[in-house]
Amino acid sequence: MKFISACIATLALITCFNINTQAQTQPPRIPEASSTQTIIQDFGLGKITLTYSRPNVKDRKIFGGIQPFGDVWRTGANWATTITFSEEVIVEGNKVPAGTYSLFTIPGEKEWTVILNKTVRQWGAYDYKKEDDLLRVKVPMIPLKEKRETFTVAFANVTTKNADLYLLWDYTAIAIKMQTNDNAQILANIDELMKAPKKPYFNAIQYYYENDQDLNKALKWVYEAQKTEPKAPWFKLWEARVLLKQGKKAEAIKAAKQGIALADSSNDDEYVRLNQGVVDQASKQ
Repeated sequence: MKFISACIATLALITCFNINTQAQTQPPRIPEASSTQTIIQDFGLGKITLTYSRPNVKDRKIFGGIQPFGDVWRTGANWATTITFSEEVIVEGNKVPAGTYSLFTIPGEKEWTVILNKTVRQWGAYDYKKEDDLLRVKVPMIPLKEKRETFTVAFANVTTKNADLYLLWDYTAIAIKMQTNDNAQILANIDELMKAPKKPYFNAIQYYYENDQDLNKALKWVYEAQKTEPKAPWFKLWEARVLLKQGKKAEAIKAAKQGIALADSSNDDEYVRLNQGVVDQASKQ
């Protein structure tokens, strides 16, 4: 027992020594005026990773001021913004291979030029070379009603197939439209997963419904799923949604009302509301 206690005490001393040593060897640092942010967005079967610095307005005139219209901008501060696609994507209608790129922009009064450049790790836009561009597209400028003090990059309107990348600063924004290019692979993955003993019915049905795939196949899965979970109001919801999308309003209303009854019996207010939504939608058509 004494031996074990001695070992524990020794390990504790070693751990404390290592922590203190690491703390002492870390150089002192000063925070950057423009903080760095990395955002990671799941997209289709892959990911998009974007790293950028976030300058503040600080009572300055930004576009058409410190950042002149028509000049290449690093899209942030410090190092040029980088964006990494783990899979091939489509940016504003153009195929972009998987890889890491510098994201430059050219602000304009009414439209911006968005640039993906093959040279990464560039300080500012001082060494930018147009011949290294992979892609150049134009997007409209979006005026903002409320001031955005800190430069912000964010994804919005994200689905399994689409996403908008927003750049927002001061009273200005742009949106860059992106699409996945992996529908065929996703369908193949679903087919493979549906061969397993535990089938991902919910996700498979949802993907087929939301991406305008074979609705008859989706409905077949709905009925199979209902056999495994006969009291599940969510599968009645999917039955109703698929039927309504097929134009079968009466059948959709019937399925949704059955879903409401199942949800009521289990005090599931969410699925009462969702199934009622299908009834209301079908009644208006």
